[in-house]
Amino acid sequence: MKFEEIEVLMRKNEALSEQYILPENFIIVRLDGKGFTKLTKEKLELEKPFDERFHLAMTATMQHLFMVGFRVIYGYTQSDEISLLIHKDENTFSRKVRKFNSVLAGEASAFFSLQFQQIGVFDCRTIAIPNHDMILDYFCWRQEDSHRNSLSAYCYWTLIKNNFTAKQAATKIEKMSQSDKNELLYQFGINYNNLPLWQKRGVGMYSKEVVKQGFNPVTQLSLECMRNELYLETKIPIREDYRLFLNSILKSK
Repeated sequence: MKFEEIEVLMRKNEALSEQYILPENFIIVRLDGKGFTKLTKEKLELEKPFDERFHLAMTATMQHLFMVGFRVIYGYTQSDEISLLIHKDENTFSRKVRKFNSVLAGEASAFFSLQFQQIGVFDCRTIAIPNHDMILDYFCWRQEDSHRNSLSAYCYWTLIKNNFTAKQAATKIEKMSQSDKNELLYQFGINYNNLPLWQKRGVGMYSKEVVKQGFNPVTQLSLECMRNELYLETKIPIREDYRLFLNSILKSK
């Protein structure tokens, strides 16, 4: 078979396997650390249950993903995951799913690995979101997941630090309600409500207009101008207030 014939066949096979995000759909991409449990336990010396250096590395990785060529409206990170909301008019790579997944997973993996000089790999999934309500539902879901996992992690590591085995700690909290878990922590002198918000609810990132002081060298006058800057929201609200917060960002885009 001639080269030209082989190329036509292979291009056809590639095209037949492509998936696309349909027009007028927003795009949400979620990246998760692959094998991060082993990475954080065996190769990185981290505080338990949360380590600020790890959190800052995840936040920096999220910020980097805002700058790799996609029109990102909003980013959210908690634990070892990052979610990105991409504008419905984004047409990079003709909205091919494999391109979104491969580029963003590769960028995140490379950038994060440099932060600790250890290989950290992310997997990536791309989701089509047809309307605003589903966007709000998605991010509320991820925030609630953050809260539940955070509470369980604090209980687990509190028990470990108080001489429980891993199996004993996991068994004890397995069927506990959230109120029972709060009570358990309180018995060990920890008020969950007073813990840093980023540990409980994650953080968000988006572009917002800010006023900057400038100087006109021609007129020799000071002036004010508007600039778009990435803003890290470390105190994102919860439940219905979070929906209102997200909706205000969507309306501005």
